Amino acid sequence: MKKIFLNSAILLFLALPVFSQVLKPVKIDSLVTVSLPRAYHKKDTLGQQTFSANGLYGYMAVIRAVNAKNNEPLKMEEDLNKVLLDYIKGIQVQSDDGSSAQNVRDTTIGTLKAKTFTLQTDNGQGDVELRNFILLYTTGATYTFEYVYPESRGEVVKGELKAFVSSIKLSPMLQRNDQYLSNAKGMSPVIKIGLFGGGGLLIIITIILFIQKKRRLDL
Repeated sequence: MKKIFLNSAILLFLALPVFSQVLKPVKIDSLVTVSLPRAYHKKDTLGQQTFSANGLYGYMAVIRAVNAKNNEPLKMEEDLNKVLLDYIKGIQVQSDDGSSAQNVRDTTIGTLKAKTFTLQTDNGQGDVELRNFILLYTTGATYTFEYVYPESRGEVVKGELKAFVSSIKLSPMLQRNDQYLSNAKGMSPVIKIGLFGGGGLLIIITIILFIQKKRRLDL
């Protein structure tokens, strides 16, 4: 009986470091902070920094990629939307199994706009993995936050995933004009239909009147 109790105590002691693992704030740069497990790894390659770590249930990664210095500032929100969608297409292309992005939607981090989506991939061993992404674009750099986990852990990862995502903090220095310059939304779909549809109708009416006038002259 004592032996069983001792073995159980040893197993519990060995498991404590795993279960007591908590996320700690990590400065990605002077503007962005996110919480990661204490034993994270950082890699620097040609203007790109990657922070990665294994959590209790999933794998976390944050990539900071410096934008080209000759990039022109984005003008409107629709330009930002196009840039983020292009990033998503790039991530899809990098996926070996050609998986498509699911649940693509807008989100906000602080005062900035971001995109979130999920890729369902094969981990190479026949198991399905879910890769959850958040993309954040600023004039200076683009940030990719990723949380990966086996589909079979879908119920147990929720707490850790939420802790990781909600830990993303931005400096007050980052404002909307660090993403795009103008608040103008461009023409709404209703206005576009009105203008282009109305313009087309006007052309048709003009052609009909011209034909009628020509016929009268011919008579």
